[in-house]
Amino acid sequence: MGFLGRFEPQCYALLRIVAGLLFLFHGLQKFGMYGGTQVELASIYGAAAIIELAAGTLIMIGLAASPLAFLASGEMAYAYFMQHQPKGTWPIQNGGELSALYAFIFLYIAARGSGIWSVDGARSGG
Repeated sequence: MGFLGRFEPQCYALLRIVAGLLFLFHGLQKFGMYGGTQVELASIYGAAAIIELAAGTLIMIGLAASPLAFLASGEMAYAYFMQHQPKGTWPIQNGGELSALYAFIFLYIAARGSGIWSVDGARSGG
């Protein structure tokens, strides 16, 4: 166990909250906020905006985090392979580090669930 092992549940909750919040902001950018460019909602980018906004919010608060994180992980894997990988073999070359990192963080959240400090945890009494 690492030297912060006794704080593992809290560290995981912070990972879920921050990852969800940052993902939410990616969705808001696609709606033209925070320096982003508004995308056409009836497009693949519009679908991404909706997924990022909704999944980011619900992952952040810990409501149905597991299935939504699985969806978000898939979206990020799709983004990596369709937008970044054709530009180069490695994420550092093709600008896909963030997509790859999100894909694996959300895969972990999908496997782990909401954890503490979550709506799901409050509803289940733990």
